[in-house]
Amino acid sequence: MDLGKHSQLSNHAWAVADLLRGDFKRHEYGNVILPFTVLRRLECVLEPTRDKVADAYEGGERREFFLRRASGHSFYNTSRYTLKKIASDPQHAAANLGKYVAAFSENAREVLEKYDFAQQVKKLDEAKLVYQIVGKFADLDLRPEMVANQQMGYVFEDLIRRFAEASNETAGEHFTPREVIELMVNLLIAPDADLLRESGVVRTVLDPACGTGGMLSAAEEHITAFNPGATVKVFGQELNPESWAICRSDLMIKGQDPDNIAFGNSFTDDGHRREKFDYLLANPPFGVEWKKIKDQIETEHKTEPDGKFRAGLPRINDGSFLFLQHMISKMKAPAVGGSRIAIVFNGSPLFTGAAGSGESEIRRWILENDWLEAIVALPDQLFYNTGISTYFWILTNRKTPDHRGKVVLLDARDYWQKMRKSLGDKRKEISKDHIKEITRLYGEALTVADDPDHPLHSKVRVFRNEDFGYRRITVERPLKLRFELTEETIEAIRKSAKLDTYLDAWKLADALQPLVGTTWATKEEAFGAIEKAAVAVDLKWPAKAPFLATLRDLVGVRDPQGEVQYKKKDVIEPDPELRDYENVPLEEDVEEYLKREVHPHVPDAWIDHDKTKIGYEIPFTRHFYVYTPPRPLAEIDAELKSLEAEIQTLLSEVTE
Repeated sequence: MDLGKHSQLSNHAWAVADLLRGDFKRHEYGNVILPFTVLRRLECVLEPTRDKVADAYEGGERREFFLRRASGHSFYNTSRYTLKKIASDPQHAAANLGKYVAAFSENAREVLEKYDFAQQVKKLDEAKLVYQIVGKFADLDLRPEMVANQQMGYVFEDLIRRFAEASNETAGEHFTPREVIELMVNLLIAPDADLLRESGVVRTVLDPACGTGGMLSAAEEHITAFNPGATVKVFGQELNPESWAICRSDLMIKGQDPDNIAFGNSFTDDGHRREKFDYLLANPPFGVEWKKIKDQIETEHKTEPDGKFRAGLPRINDGSFLFLQHMISKMKAPAVGGSRIAIVFNGSPLFTGAAGSGESEIRRWILENDWLEAIVALPDQLFYNTGISTYFWILTNRKTPDHRGKVVLLDARDYWQKMRKSLGDKRKEISKDHIKEITRLYGEALTVADDPDHPLHSKVRVFRNEDFGYRRITVERPLKLRFELTEETIEAIRKSAKLDTYLDAWKLADALQPLVGTTWATKEEAFGAIEKAAVAVDLKWPAKAPFLATLRDLVGVRDPQGEVQYKKKDVIEPDPELRDYENVPLEEDVEEYLKREVHPHVPDAWIDHDKTKIGYEIPFTRHFYVYTPPRPLAEIDAELKSLEAEIQTLLSEVTE
């Protein structure tokens, strides 16, 4: 892949910004450059058959099928105009450009309309820039024989990145580095190599956050590499209009059905509501909140027990798990072939959320259904908009017998090389050789994990599904109190609104004044003395539970040697300040854990089983942690002395 070529082409296109400066704001440049790049690409693709289509149209042919057949593509243009011809007539450039665009088939016009192209042309015309802009793009050679589809994808992505930077947006929300896509598609599809080689095979692929369509293109290429005779139908949905338009035009050029790329929000406006797919893959934006669609999502979660969000909802500031649940809902049933899923996540979905939370319940749902095949840790600094570590999650509902009940963790964080030139936060890339090595290791993961002598054994761990589960137990300890009256206690009694509902709190406080400094070991003794003082000043003693509880809280003081308190007979009252929580592996007996880990330190502790919750988390980095012992003190001391001597030498040279 000639990376310099796509930079040269995108530089040519972006150079138009010099003409736009002054009449357009910086963040508006992309609104002109992107649609004109798409328009020029469509023109170059149609160039060989342009006259044939125009002849047919001028001969009276209006039928869509025949015009498409004449063009050799799923779209066409019936006019004789070209950008070069339009640029040659500056006075009528805007009008002729409008006629040219109107002559495109409806599916092509729809792409340009997403950029509000007519409005952009009107603004260019007012600035008397139309013919100059058209002329610039007429000189851009985007013929397929000169710029392959994959190369064109790089051009579009580079332009989107520049547009996003100019607009202070997040470029990485729109596309994924191509080598990451290639590796992801490998891991998704490689296990099906034998199935894909079958004669007449047909496969469907969905990306619910498809961006410019890079993942869909890579999946199609990978499947047809296994079997050139395979039929691959790609589907997608995209919320960003510029990315959607580019993806749709790319499919038109390749002969795929552009209507398979839906526009809108995949969760609330599912463009493929009744469809199921063989392969699903996505790189959803990291850490993006879903507050705008909160009501619709929560309503579906509550009212549709078999809906796609039935397992739970993640926190509002990260919708990653919504995408995965959406994709799971699109899996084919195992009886009709099942499906495979690959999705890119940051580290958050591995462990965020305690037992019983939405995230934990989603992980539980996935693992208890035995859908999670593997998680692959990738190097950091791979993506354009973030340097954080990322992970592939690979899921399937048709695991092979040797994978059933198991999850593979594969550490690929060391498989990278430094880029010659950084792109945003992207400073590392995965080479072709790295992709081959990781793909091979993924396929041999179970064997490698079982062989301690294998050179890559440290890169793979295999766990049972239940190994990621735990019980979050609540460990209680008894509330122990002594009872005393102090000046502070008297003042608190005087100001207690709760006590005042049962008797005159102010009068009670005055009656207890002589007892200041008194301490009682038991509640019975304390209440007896307080009642006696109250009755002595003609206060009626309210023996109601709420009153007694309030009084106890006022005069009781926590004391490790104090009296154990009871909620009712034989039921010890726990002390919320001493309450603790422990995560116990799912298959371990919690009472045995309590005896072994807790009772040696606090023998009076117990478990409140009514509060026990089951949780799931995947502590990936913990399983690959390698302890590095600290340097010996003698070595550190010697190094410090060496540095001191060096400093002294330098100082002496300065003072001489």
